[in-house]
Amino acid sequence: MTESETFNNCRTVAIPWPFSKGKVECAGAAFLRYYNIKCHGEDTFLEASTSKDKTEEVVFEDNVEYLRSLDPKEWKKQDHYAVLGMKDLRFKASDDDIKRAYRQKVLKHHPDKRKAQGEEVRSDDDYFTCITKAYEILGTPKNRRSFDSVDPTFDDTIPTASDVKRDGFIKTFSKYFEINARWSEKKNVPLLGDENSSREFVERFYAFWYEFDSWREFSYMDEEEKEKGSDREERRWIEKQNKVARAKLKKEEMARIRSLVDLAYANDPRIQKFKQEDKDKKLAAKRARQDAVQAKKAEEERLLKEAQLAKQKAEEAERAKIEAARAEREMQKKNLRKEKKSLRDLCKTNNYYAQNDEETVSHMAAVEKICELMKLMELQDFIKELEGNGRSSFLKTMKDTEDKLEAERHALFENKKVEEHRTKKSAALKAPVEWSVEMTQLLIKAVNLFPAGTNQRWEVVANFLNQHGTFTDERRFNAKEVLNKAKDLQSSDFSKSSLKKAANEEAFDQFEKDKKKVTSTVDDNSISKNDTSKVVNGISPKVNGDVKPPKEEKSWTKTEQELLEQAIKTFPASTADRWDKIADCIPNRSKKDCMKRYKELVELVKAKKQAANLAK
Repeated sequence: MTESETFNNCRTVAIPWPFSKGKVECAGAAFLRYYNIKCHGEDTFLEASTSKDKTEEVVFEDNVEYLRSLDPKEWKKQDHYAVLGMKDLRFKASDDDIKRAYRQKVLKHHPDKRKAQGEEVRSDDDYFTCITKAYEILGTPKNRRSFDSVDPTFDDTIPTASDVKRDGFIKTFSKYFEINARWSEKKNVPLLGDENSSREFVERFYAFWYEFDSWREFSYMDEEEKEKGSDREERRWIEKQNKVARAKLKKEEMARIRSLVDLAYANDPRIQKFKQEDKDKKLAAKRARQDAVQAKKAEEERLLKEAQLAKQKAEEAERAKIEAARAEREMQKKNLRKEKKSLRDLCKTNNYYAQNDEETVSHMAAVEKICELMKLMELQDFIKELEGNGRSSFLKTMKDTEDKLEAERHALFENKKVEEHRTKKSAALKAPVEWSVEMTQLLIKAVNLFPAGTNQRWEVVANFLNQHGTFTDERRFNAKEVLNKAKDLQSSDFSKSSLKKAANEEAFDQFEKDKKKVTSTVDDNSISKNDTSKVVNGISPKVNGDVKPPKEEKSWTKTEQELLEQAIKTFPASTADRWDKIADCIPNRSKKDCMKRYKELVELVKAKKQAANLAK
């Protein structure tokens, strides 16, 4: 059936539905290829598919001498495509080509075939093993990709500047981008184009190659095979080492691709042309903006010139004023020097108003002092006064000058004296405090009261000393001084038992003082020694037939209360001789007083809790 008949038949077909208008768009890789060739005059994509129309049968090489030269043990260093006779076809070969090449090699080089022809075959290192190994690698997609990644015939270099200068940019880089396009994970890899390629095409090309995703991997170059490991741990270790080596080679590969793209971008005349166009466009826009504001700038410049002229006149007036003031100061200095010279000449003419040589020398020094102290007007008045009164005026002025200098020296001396006093006072405050026996004993008590583990122990001990110690000046202890003193006591063989003993001795001395004080208040004639001991123990004896009332109980101060609470926390209930140790920490309080106070506090807490429960 001809084309016209087919068209006529199509026109006579009855269509059961009405026509409707619709939009039809072309799509697909084939149309995109056609569009780029039609509109841009260039083939912008490299088809990744290796399928081709085979108009003739592929002929495989069969180099027997090469096969016999192979060592089966060195199979990793062999070109497997050359072993199967596909040295020129290589990665373009299809799976069917590999199978046919292998079959041809087997039919011709199998050991049984060669033995039948009378050839001597060694089973241990026969080259047929290389043929089977080549098919094992190329016949498996994963193993073939691994070998193709390290294809020995692939050129991993990048062009040099001399290559670009000799062959031109397009010719040089087109070859390199075409051979590297085979590694792309994405299909339809854009190629370089030519000098007339559009900006959109060039930008798309460099965007693709700057984000190039390569499938190339380097497992074929593993130094050790994982399967050779004797156990699981060794196989894991081998796999880990292989991954590290692959990652390094992969990084170098991506760096090579990036270097190629960078070199192409830097030498691409189209990029330079686009940059120049952008630069010219920006320059034109800039000039247009400059032309738009030129009139406004001219007006602003005119106003600015007027303002600058006014400012310049003001500055000139100010400079003239400053110059006049400077000239006036210079004139005053000149007049002052002139008056000083007149004074010296006048005094010299009158022999410095002296009656002998000794006075002459002293009066000459006085003249210089007067010249240094007096101002211009004072000098002029003094000269007039000298011309009228002579020696009397000179002596009077000389005396006044000496008094003035003496007053200044006295003021300077007083200021220096005050400064020295302040320095001495500051040094006295910085000097270490003298440790008396009383303060040392108080330190021993504080160390026992606040043992190791107390929060900010030495600050607490220093505050305790400052509160309970007696000082003759404003100097107070700090934590560093207290710590140094405690270390000195320890280095002087003061053990914990000795510290406790010293504290007990101090408490005993205080007890003896209190005992003498109480005993002195009782009449020696009416109280015996036994009665005195009763007074000391809190029992009042009979005096003149009357019973003496018991001594009033001393109330607890806030400081004693805080010391008691701290001692209770420091010495828990499990501590041996707990209340003896607590009483040692509180001056002027006995074990009985501490226990009684503790019971009062417990009763007080219970009462508060009961009141709170009743309130609920």
